[in-house]
Amino acid sequence: MTELWHFSEDPTIEVFVPHHHELHAVDEPLVWAVDSPRRWLYWFPRDCPRATWCAGAETSDEDVERWLDGDRSRRIAVIETGWLERMHTTPLFAYRMPAETFEPWDKFFVSRETVVPLEVVALGDLEEQHADGRTELRVADSLYPLWDEVIATTLDFSGIRLRNALN
Repeated sequence: MTELWHFSEDPTIEVFVPHHHELHAVDEPLVWAVDSPRRWLYWFPRDCPRATWCAGAETSDEDVERWLDGDRSRRIAVIETGWLERMHTTPLFAYRMPAETFEPWDKFFVSRETVVPLEVVALGDLEEQHADGRTELRVADSLYPLWDEVIATTLDFSGIRLRNALN
């Protein structure tokens, strides 16, 4: 199994206790993590709205050409202008999690048990994290109507914390 990660602005978490997640209608308390290929989706301040996309198995050549400049390996993340300064100043920490108790759930991994992280890594400047991680970070005045266009494509996309986006 790939490495699993949990991201937080809190560098002092020693134990992750299962809890109800505010955004997922799940009836049981869980510990949430993402695998290494999806960790780039979380290199942001917690409440930062973002639109992200890359090519997936079902992505058409036309969408790769239009949205990824013909490069299937390209990853794009877009934030709003008002969040750029926080990308430089918000401390973010990546907790590497033991995989044994986790199971796949949609694009995430969940554990029903208390989890002790294996290590915690400070990410530093988040704009630099994107550059080092080969993710193109773009800035826009608003994520809309861009988001409406992205979700109409065959791209593998993710919109996180969009409730915090400007309308």
